[in-house]
Amino acid sequence: MSARGPDAATLFERALAASAILSGASIAVRSVDTRRWASATFVGARHRLVFDAPDDRGVRRWLEDLPEAEFDLRGHLVADCAVVEYVRRDGRYLACVEALTVEDA
Repeated sequence: MSARGPDAATLFERALAASAILSGASIAVRSVDTRRWASATFVGARHRLVFDAPDDRGVRRWLEDLPEAEFDLRGHLVADCAVVEYVRRDGRYLACVEALTVEDA
């Protein structure tokens, strides 16, 4: 964490967990990979989060709704969010979410 506050990866991880809780789901983030990203007009980062969660209706509904979810990240916008992979195993989901955040100037 810098003097300016948490980075986009930390903010997105926190927002993802909060979104899950609001939907009645509980997730445990297992890994986070973040890479800087830029286009001709925007600067940001690509994030890949892997998490597991109980296999229940709340988690399934949350995963289905996640690509359309709104996230409030101070100083950043979530430009894209997708569940790119998930499997059910031993009563749990193992899922991977990828997101693109851009700095909000």
